[in-house]
Amino acid sequence: MAVLFSTVLSQTDATTPLHLLKPDYPIPYGIPKQEDVTAVLTRIHGYLNGVTPPAFQNEKTGEIFTDATKIDQNTTLQRGDFRIVSYEWGVTYAGMLLASEATGDPRYRDYVDKRLAFIAESAAAFRRPSAHYEEWEGRMPLRNLLNPRALDDTGAMSAAMIKAARASNRSDLKPIFERGLSHIMTGQYRLADGTLGRNRPQPNTLWLDDMFMAVPAIAQMGKLTGDNKYYDEATKQVLSFADKMFNREKSVFMHGWVESMPTHPEFRWARANGWAFMALAELLEVLPENHPNRPKILQLYRDHARGLASYQSGSGFWHQLLDRPDSYLETSATAIYTYAYAHGINRGWIDGKTYAPMTLLAWNAITTKVNAKGQVEGTCVGTGMGFDPAFYYHRPISPFAAHGYGPVLLAGAEVLTLLKMKKFEINDSSVQMLHESKP
Repeated sequence: MAVLFSTVLSQTDATTPLHLLKPDYPIPYGIPKQEDVTAVLTRIHGYLNGVTPPAFQNEKTGEIFTDATKIDQNTTLQRGDFRIVSYEWGVTYAGMLLASEATGDPRYRDYVDKRLAFIAESAAAFRRPSAHYEEWEGRMPLRNLLNPRALDDTGAMSAAMIKAARASNRSDLKPIFERGLSHIMTGQYRLADGTLGRNRPQPNTLWLDDMFMAVPAIAQMGKLTGDNKYYDEATKQVLSFADKMFNREKSVFMHGWVESMPTHPEFRWARANGWAFMALAELLEVLPENHPNRPKILQLYRDHARGLASYQSGSGFWHQLLDRPDSYLETSATAIYTYAYAHGINRGWIDGKTYAPMTLLAWNAITTKVNAKGQVEGTCVGTGMGFDPAFYYHRPISPFAAHGYGPVLLAGAEVLTLLKMKKFEINDSSVQMLHESKP
């Protein structure tokens, strides 16, 4: 102990450049290596590929099969760790597609192609008349996707399917995502002003989540068809949500808005803000440069980026409730922000010198939550809307919360692209993006 004490005393301002002492960071700090980012993506793929089988199972006999002609009223999806048809898995398919693009590795696209082909081939079989159809319909596999009744049923899956169809010119998914877009455009409940709404937990309620559950799918349909009505609808929805739910002073969104409430509690739930931030990034990706609402959408994205940055913790994560630092640090929201920041830097929408270091810090934090099996830890489970803080503070976390996987894949893929496109250095112990001189 005496020797250690003597060593510490010897590191004085006169004997040591104290500004070069190594900080005691709680998470890895520095510039990620491309191969390390790829290793995280590979680990997640390996886990998911093994626990999300694209197959059916007969509940009575236990038989596992993929032949759609064998479907009957005893058929269920083969059970794995996650459901392969859900809004969370729509995000995961999108993440796999982007990971394949960023890494050049076909395994990620193969994951998507195999499962979407299985879904497309099976869809027609579930429409066959059956003597037991009415009895079976309530528990029929794929029922939510084939007969959507809510944005959660179809929005993220439709967006991923359109991306897959655009990338490989496949037509087998078209009947499914067209049905989904029909629900979003004409079937979903709306407020009197046309904003996509719900009637829970209160009549005429807006959920911030629904910006993502609807807008990327609408925007992708615009890109696929070239029809401006989709771009007009997507931007109208974003601006309407923002008008009601975006706090201009704090530059972040509240989670829920209820038409009949004169005062809103404004709980700023992290993942809902993530869905909104990602919806803005996804919309800007395909929105034509000359669309009249593009400047407003871009400014909203920049304002949201600035607001979210002010709430990042020193560990790189964001808190479950953004402005309440005694709420827990949450993985899925951190991953969504990482993706949306990196995407904006890579597209030139926001300044990399400002936002890239914090984006890399966030990625480094995320990597501490991907365990050796490839599971994503620290993710809040599915969450409705509450009007008291305890509801959000004490939501459970689980590696089986499906919301974490797609965002981490998206974040890793976009960070990998960021590391390829931009140059970084450690300057005076801090991560800096090098200045890019214009030609």
